[in-house]
Amino acid sequence: MFLQQMINGLTIGSFYALVAVGYSMVFSVLELTNFAHMSVFMLGGYIGCTALAGLGVGFPAAAVLAIGGCGAAGILLDRFALMPMRRRGATRVSYLICTIGLSTFIQNFIMLVFGSEAIPFKETFVNGQIRIGNAVVSYMQIGIVALTLVLMALTYVLVYKTPAGMSMRAIAQNPRAAKLMGINTDRIITFTFFTGSALAAVAGLMFGSYYYSVDLQMGFTVGMKTFASAVLGGIGSLPGAVLGGFLIGILEALFAGYISSGFKDAVGFLVLIVVLLIRPSGLMGQKKVNKV
Repeated sequence: MFLQQMINGLTIGSFYALVAVGYSMVFSVLELTNFAHMSVFMLGGYIGCTALAGLGVGFPAAAVLAIGGCGAAGILLDRFALMPMRRRGATRVSYLICTIGLSTFIQNFIMLVFGSEAIPFKETFVNGQIRIGNAVVSYMQIGIVALTLVLMALTYVLVYKTPAGMSMRAIAQNPRAAKLMGINTDRIITFTFFTGSALAAVAGLMFGSYYYSVDLQMGFTVGMKTFASAVLGGIGSLPGAVLGGFLIGILEALFAGYISSGFKDAVGFLVLIVVLLIRPSGLMGQKKVNKV
């Protein structure tokens, strides 16, 4: 039973990790908590599900449509809402309220376009299963975890091994200095929103495929846990976001299997509180030092 719950936890943690990385990418560049990110995750699930059911396309084509749609949503959010605020020197509280408003707008847009009822998935990620000891592992679970690890590796390469990633890290350290060095900060920030939104789209599509449906509650439910994952790992740290996502997923599965499934949603936040009491910067976060 322990192995089965660990496998289930890694699968659930994959969704949290992918969305948490998007949180952390935006926060590392702008120090902005983007609450609209959870709605973008939900939008990815709805676009993919509708493409499979309504357009009759295959899973790869549905994934492309979901990534493109959510990536475009991320670009629009930054260009038409957050960029004008940056140029006017808005406060962090203003940013926060704006992202909450954008999240509400996307949720209502989804309800208007796709309806308020849950939509079933017509095609799963992959089919079949294998047995490892007493645990049953579906090919879908293996595919979800494997795809998550591949996407995390590609994201790491993007952020730490490419000129675009170097520009992201430069803006994170000092936006004004980065601009003086010739970096187009607005373009890089928009690209960061696009990348984070694309990862959220993949997570939303896999989430719907794993649970065989999408609904209007998935954004809030997963969004709060992924925010907790990012904070637990150390918000702004990409490895920390991945670690936090997998940890909360595993803890939820173990708690549901051995204690009670009714309170599994609370265990991640309980662990988050305990960790922050001991290490306020998170497991892999670094304490920020203000230099004068």
